[in-house]
Formats: sequence, structure tokens, C-alpha cells
Amino acid sequence: MSHPLTDSPQHRIFAMLDVDGDGAITHAEYLSRVDRVASAMARDAHHPVVTTARAAHEAVFADMDADHDGRVTFEEYRTWVGHDTFERSCRPALGSLFDIADADADGRLNRDEFVRMRTAAGNAGADAATAFDALDTDGDGLIDRDAYLTGIKQFVTADNSPMAAAYGVGRPMLETRP
Repeated sequence: MSHPLTDSPQHRIFAMLDVDGDGAITHAEYLSRVDRVASAMARDAHHPVVTTARAAHEAVFADMDADHDGRVTFEEYRTWVGHDTFERSCRPALGSLFDIADADADGRLNRDEFVRMRTAAGNAGADAATAFDALDTDGDGLIDRDAYLTGIKQFVTADNSPMAAAYGVGRPMLETRP
């Protein structure tokens, strides 16, 4: 049974994570985010921030995959995602991607670092740049880790966030999934 993807945050994020568009997020698809971000940021695969990110993403995938079949369907994802899940699982995983991009470990990303990180994670470059502009509320050209994570949490749990731009909100989702 197929259904059109709606414009909900859950559908937007699921569609980004389902890299091949087959209607399920595989373990390899999910973990590839870490490798893509590490590569985009020129981080060695064995760097401590990359191994920490990989472990955080392993934990998220295990948590999402309710039936432990190595594939997360949209129904599994929709049942799993929410405020408590964000704090327990998503915050550490998303924060670990931020840490990979934060080369000087000052807790802030500039526009280039942010766009490279989000593009490697699966967002369109123009969408990532728009999200950066929305998150940089003081205009200093930097986004701090907490503001970034709060923005994603608000998008996931309240559908109201500057991070909505990163997921292409405002552009129609024309794809269908099984």
C-alpha cells in the first residue's frame, strides 16, 4: 500500500533518511550519515568524534528498529519519534554530527561548516543555507550547538522551527513511498 508523503516533519525527515527511497531506512543508510559528514569535514574515520558519532547513531537505529529486522519503516519511525525520544536518542546523535563539523571544538559552526554538515547529512545545500540564516538570529555568522539542537527538536516535536528550511519545508513533496 502506498501513500503520498505529507508535509509533516516526520515525513520530511524520514524521506531524507531513506536514501534510496524504498520506504525503509536500513542500518547502512542510517550509519552512512556519519561517514558522509566525516568525509565532508575531512575527519578521519577513526577520530574520536567520528567513533562517538557512529556509536550514537548505532544506538538510535537500534531504538528505532522496533522489530529488529534491520529496516525502519515509516510506521516504526512515526511510533518512535517524539519529545522523549529526541532527548534520549536524537540529541546525542545529532550533537555528534555537529561535533564532527566543529573542527575547533568551540561549540559553534560557521556557515560553510554548517552547510557542509547538513548537505552531507542529506539536506539540499540551498535548504541548509536558508536554515543557517534562520538560526543565526544575532547575525554573527555562527550557530551554537544548543541553538542547532533546539531548532531540530522544535521542528520534530512542534513543527515550528528555523530548521524547517533544512528539510525543504515550503517545497512540495512529490514522491510516494510504499
